[in-house]
Amino acid sequence: MVRIKTGEVDRDHSVDKVEQILQGAMQEFLQNGYAGTSMDRVAVAAGVSKATVYSHFQDKEGLFKVLFEQLANQKFNSLFGAEPMEGEPKIVLRQLGTKLLEQMNNDQENCAFMRVLIGESGRFPELTQICVRAMIKPMLETLNQYLAAHLELNITDPEATARIFLGTLVNFHVTQDVMHGKDIIPMESDRLINALTHLITNCAD
Repeated sequence: MVRIKTGEVDRDHSVDKVEQILQGAMQEFLQNGYAGTSMDRVAVAAGVSKATVYSHFQDKEGLFKVLFEQLANQKFNSLFGAEPMEGEPKIVLRQLGTKLLEQMNNDQENCAFMRVLIGESGRFPELTQICVRAMIKPMLETLNQYLAAHLELNITDPEATARIFLGTLVNFHVTQDVMHGKDIIPMESDRLINALTHLITNCAD
């Protein structure tokens, strides 16, 4: 008979509880916003005691930070993976742009979460700073490194170019999907991605 150590059971149980709390927190933040969410409500949504929530998270801001950092890591890994970006820029940038927009458009939970984040940014600027540190900064750094490594592109400022690339795609998602502007300023995503890729890679011509 295999004996499971008590410490291992406790750790597994603790991990399950944390995941339970994070799922409950996501539900509450999406439904009530940051200001309208309390640790009490998170405990009820997660099906745990308030003491259990506080045993894992010191306060609501800390809980929000862990939740968003978890989401950011998932998004980053699905976009870039664990290996450095490699390949021909025209192909890589087009694939990255397509994947990023598909991810943002198809993940309704993420779209709703971003609405909450933007809506609360005026009262809680530290929340949006979490987004910048955990999601936007790593993406920009990875893209900057890729562009800087491809000297054939003849890009004078890879860091600024990385911002142009990512910022254009995020703006497209926000105006088309988050702000429901598809019928007002319609455009196929392929057109935008192709034009953006051409602008960046055309520097070498």
